[in-house]
Amino acid sequence: MKISHLKSNRRLVVIVAALVVIVSALALTLGSRPNAPALSAARLASDPSLGPPSAKVTIIEYGDFGCTTCRGWEQAGVLKQIVAAYGDQVHFVWRDYPIITAQSPQAARAGQCAFDQGRFWQYHDLLYASAPALSISDLKTYAARLGLDATRFNQCLDSGQDNAKVDQSMAEARAYGFIGTPSFIVNGQKVVGPASFSQFKSMIDPLLKSG
Repeated sequence: MKISHLKSNRRLVVIVAALVVIVSALALTLGSRPNAPALSAARLASDPSLGPPSAKVTIIEYGDFGCTTCRGWEQAGVLKQIVAAYGDQVHFVWRDYPIITAQSPQAARAGQCAFDQGRFWQYHDLLYASAPALSISDLKTYAARLGLDATRFNQCLDSGQDNAKVDQSMAEARAYGFIGTPSFIVNGQKVVGPASFSQFKSMIDPLLKSG
C-alpha cells in the first residue's frame, strides 16, 4: 500500500511539474509579444469601404476570409457588379465576422493591419485567392508580396494591434443574429447568405428611387 501511495505521489509531482513548465512557457511566449496601444475611437469607427459614405445606399458585409462560401461569392464577382452598376450611389463596407475556421480570426486581424496601410482591398483579394493557406507565416508573406511595410505589418499582427476592431465587428454581427457568413445589411435590412447581384439590385433600385 505504501509503495502504491508513493508511486501515486510521484505521478502527481510529475504531472504538476509538467503543468508548471507548460504554463511558464506560455507566459514567456505571451510576455514576449510587443504591446499594442489601445485603438482610438476614430480607428474603431473606421472600416474598409468602397464608394462615398454619403451614398444613398449602404451595404455592410460581415465576412470571413476562411469561409468557402464567402470566397465563392467574392470570386463570382457580385461586388464588382454592384460597383460597376451603381458606382458612387452605393457605399459598400467590409466588417469581419471570423467564425468559420480556426485561422479566420488571425486572417481578419491581418486584413485590418493591411487596412492600416491603405491596402485592404488588394489584401482582401489576395487572401481569398490564396485560401485556405492562412497561417501567420502565409499572412505575412502576402503582405510582403503586396509591398506593404513588412516591419509595420508584422508588428501590427504579432501585437494584436487591431484585435479590438475585429472583436467590435463580431459583436455587431452577433447582435444582428447572424450565425454564418457572408451576411449583409442593406440600409438596415438583413440579408443572410451569398445573395446574387439580381437580389441586391431588387433591394437597391427601390432605395435609390425613394425620397
